[in-house]
Amino acid sequence: MISILKRLNLRFGRNEISGSLGDLGIFLPLAAGLSARCGMNFGHILFFAGAMNMTSGLIFGIPIPVQPMKVIAAVAIAEGLDAETIIAAGILAGAIILLLALTGLIDIVSKTIPKPVIRGLQLAIGIKLVFTGIEMINKAGYQFAPDSVFTAAVLFVFVLLSFKYDKIPGALSLFAFGIILVLAGNPGVFNTLGFGWQFPDFHLPSTQNFIDGFWQGTIPQIPLTILNSVIAVSALSVDLFPNRPLMPKRVAVSVSLMNLIACPFGGMPMCHGAGGLAAQYRFGARTGGSVVFLGFAKMILAISFGGSLLAIISLYPSSVLGVMLLFAGWQMVAVCADMKTKSNIVLTVLTAGICLAIGTAAGFVIGFIFSLLLFKMIASGNRRRDIIKPELKERSKEDTRCPEQITK
Repeated sequence: MISILKRLNLRFGRNEISGSLGDLGIFLPLAAGLSARCGMNFGHILFFAGAMNMTSGLIFGIPIPVQPMKVIAAVAIAEGLDAETIIAAGILAGAIILLLALTGLIDIVSKTIPKPVIRGLQLAIGIKLVFTGIEMINKAGYQFAPDSVFTAAVLFVFVLLSFKYDKIPGALSLFAFGIILVLAGNPGVFNTLGFGWQFPDFHLPSTQNFIDGFWQGTIPQIPLTILNSVIAVSALSVDLFPNRPLMPKRVAVSVSLMNLIACPFGGMPMCHGAGGLAAQYRFGARTGGSVVFLGFAKMILAISFGGSLLAIISLYPSSVLGVMLLFAGWQMVAVCADMKTKSNIVLTVLTAGICLAIGTAAGFVIGFIFSLLLFKMIASGNRRRDIIKPELKERSKEDTRCPEQITK
């Protein structure tokens, strides 16, 4: 048994369990919003997310996260899309990503993109996570209360100490503390839990749902999925796990199959995310065992309590989730430190700035164009030096006069 776990790169120690919870700051708010606002069954969301967590951990052997597709989730929550339209958007996104993977286009795209542009995307994601974390902490308020900015400040210091002392499981402790705050502020909340599981039915949305889902969710989601869920995840895996790097094609196939399998049964549109991978690594996850454990826990909770869990999740303290997001964002920013040259730094910052100001797709396109122009300028400069240097050598050989004579 131990040899099998080693071969699959699975460990289930304290740090792995703690690290598995590092991505909850991204997962919980969006999953809860899709359920409360859009009518998706929270039990089904949790069950299929857990199943994909376990599958991903077993296949890849690293703590690769399973997250909601952020653009689809954000649009759905903001505009109140119905569950059928959301499911349709996820199915279409999965089909398009699978087509890109099977035709090999995803590999061509990933090999063509310069590293500074990828780092710019990662930097933008990290900054977004940091600011989202700050917004959630501000949302908690400045009053002296269990869920407040002051609580977040204490937790921030605690997490810093947990990084210094490995025996302190940072994310696990934060999650447990959040549950304690929920119980303290709402002692009767567990009375709302109901045992039972409603098995999901397989069904496909209507043609109109597919049309609406394609225009409202799929089209804006595809660029972010390719860049963040495939290319950026693959690049980050090389940095964090050089012995087990993820190839873009494998990640793309994984993302597509998650949606093609889960969405028709009521699962939310899902992807892998560079921010989630950074968060789980930051809080101690190093093997696939972390997400296997997380997936198993999600499935057990879903089967036991179903959609009634939403009552607890909706009360979870924003100060705790905000601190988790802060450190997840910092991990993403930290991987950009290998950009040393001026040209690489400029391209990275330019790409990140445009991603933040306009959007991910615009940042990628403009950063890529500038990288081509910069490469052309550098290549032109190198050719010019190659031509000038031999001429200078020939002149030095032919003219043996001293500089004073030449001047005269």
